[in-house]
Amino acid sequence: MALRLGAIVLNVPQTGPSADFWRAALGLTADGNPDFLVPAAGTPPTRVHLDSTDRTHFDLWMDGSSTPEAEVERLIGLGAERVEDWTYPPNADFVVLKAPDGTVFCVIG
Repeated sequence: MALRLGAIVLNVPQTGPSADFWRAALGLTADGNPDFLVPAAGTPPTRVHLDSTDRTHFDLWMDGSSTPEAEVERLIGLGAERVEDWTYPPNADFVVLKAPDGTVFCVIG
């Protein structure tokens, strides 16, 4: 295969504050350009999930070293906000948050 997923590009109002949030949230580092963020070596590959009913967003999966509640609180401490108008299914295993730049994402536990 000659192609691979090289980057996911987010349209954000200001790249600097967005980069600061995502670096702190996911432990990313700048790759030469401060707007190009890369995961730590050994990080599992990112999947692409296709869905015909949902809006584009990140799913942040727990690695077992924390609890969903603790991670949600950590991310809120970094400036994220809960998305209050989200309709959750019964027994949802995720929480929907919004980054300071407006990017919607889920913490899945």
